[in-house]
Amino acid sequence: MKLKSLAVLLAVGYTVSSFAQGYKDGVEYVKVNLPEEGKILLVRNMNNPETNKAEANYYLGRIELSEGNKAEAKKYFDTGVSNNPNFALNYVGLGAYELVSGNEKAAKELFKKATGLAKKDAEVYVEIARSYYKANATKYTKEIDDYIVKAKKTDKTNPDIYLFEGEMLADKEDWGAAAGYYEMAFNFDREYVPAYVNYASTYFNVSPKVAIETLNGLVQRKPQSALAQNRLAETYYRDNQLTNSAKIYRDYINNPNHFKKDEERFAVLLYFGENYDEAYGLSSTILAENPNSFLMKRIQFLSKAGKKEYEKALEHAKTFFGDNDPKNVYSANDYTTYGEVLKELGQDSLAIIQYEKAIEINPDKVELLKDLSSAYNHAKEYVKSAEAYQRFIDSGDYKTNDLYVLAGRYMTVVATEKENLEVMNDALAKGIKYINMAIEKVPDDYRLLQRKARLYMASDRDAKDQNGFDANMQLLEFMDKDPENKTKYADVYKESYGYIAGCYLQNGDKDKAKEYYNMYLEVDPENDALRDYINNNLK
Repeated sequence: MKLKSLAVLLAVGYTVSSFAQGYKDGVEYVKVNLPEEGKILLVRNMNNPETNKAEANYYLGRIELSEGNKAEAKKYFDTGVSNNPNFALNYVGLGAYELVSGNEKAAKELFKKATGLAKKDAEVYVEIARSYYKANATKYTKEIDDYIVKAKKTDKTNPDIYLFEGEMLADKEDWGAAAGYYEMAFNFDREYVPAYVNYASTYFNVSPKVAIETLNGLVQRKPQSALAQNRLAETYYRDNQLTNSAKIYRDYINNPNHFKKDEERFAVLLYFGENYDEAYGLSSTILAENPNSFLMKRIQFLSKAGKKEYEKALEHAKTFFGDNDPKNVYSANDYTTYGEVLKELGQDSLAIIQYEKAIEINPDKVELLKDLSSAYNHAKEYVKSAEAYQRFIDSGDYKTNDLYVLAGRYMTVVATEKENLEVMNDALAKGIKYINMAIEKVPDDYRLLQRKARLYMASDRDAKDQNGFDANMQLLEFMDKDPENKTKYADVYKESYGYIAGCYLQNGDKDKAKEYYNMYLEVDPENDALRDYINNNLK
């Protein structure tokens, strides 16, 4: 499905019956200890006709009580009682309020009233046990155990019992035992979302595969659960399976109980999946509703850069980097991408500034020095380019090819600094040092021998160099080991033959010069200009 606009997606989501869990999504979030998300969904769905307002108010009160907001919690519980005086859980909530307020006797009376209204509801006993646990787990150990026993006597198959027991074990970091109780919970109710979610969360650090398989099975059983979809998408994301995460998010944001932050996450995943047009479109829709979204400004900029639409990327960069909110934190990737955009637009000096900023905020990421070197090279600041790459090599985190590249950087300095002998000779010495290190590591790669020869050749001013002569002879000796090289690498031979012939000619040895020029003609028989030169000047 192509993402045309967020409005279209949401319109579809609200008309699909499978995405119709309403306030119950909020209840599920509370039960897995995600109160912030639970509160959003409970409030969002409070006035829907299918919402059980008494139940929704109980869970809102439970959230406030867990956060220490006792007065707000009591308001929700009282409202829940007004909604339905026969709904037992709000009396449990009021009892929990009295308990944390130090009124133990009043709490017991309210708990008694709750159980009187729902004698056969195991969840009520579990919630009373939870109230004692949250108030003081050590002080009320007996009460907690007693109410768990009563819950099991009432209905030993109720999954809330085992979810709560698993939570208590998880609080003690007894992860294996906790997972066992979560498994018991969903074995008693194959559609009990909180148990699957907690089980997957417990298992993730041990086996992401098990966590993902668990949540995939859950989504198949309960496709209408926003929590199930969200946790599967996030678990894929945590496991760095970004493509799979994006696939789940694409379906999940059809669910009316997704969150605004989920839309932003999906936009990020679209960008990382190189779906730049979709990422840009979704980020634009989100920014229309929330113009201050720093993350979506980033995605707009990065998406245009990813499409190589550099002029448009530059426009977005000005907005993105022009945001002076001190809470905004720019990443090294932000700066290097901006540097790339500026470099492509010919603004090399400004590009260098961005690469330097990237290194400043992330000095441990030594790979950035290679980007800085490239930027200096593009700006024709060859000495600084070599110095930046040298810093990368000095970090010790390099490969043989990096030695080859650094030798090339120094070769450019040699070729362009001939009027400054001190700089040129220093660059030549360093270039030879690093290409020799590369040759020692990989002795059978002709390109390394060729670069060594070219370093010496680049240092020639008015006279051919003996070192250049020797290096080219060494290169030819290596190339001649395979007769087919004269066909495959004719340009290598021509360059070396020409240089060696020039060396002989400079030393007055016309016969040897003619010999090597004739070798040149063997690999380049159509070079009539060279043939004429030999015939006219080397008789």
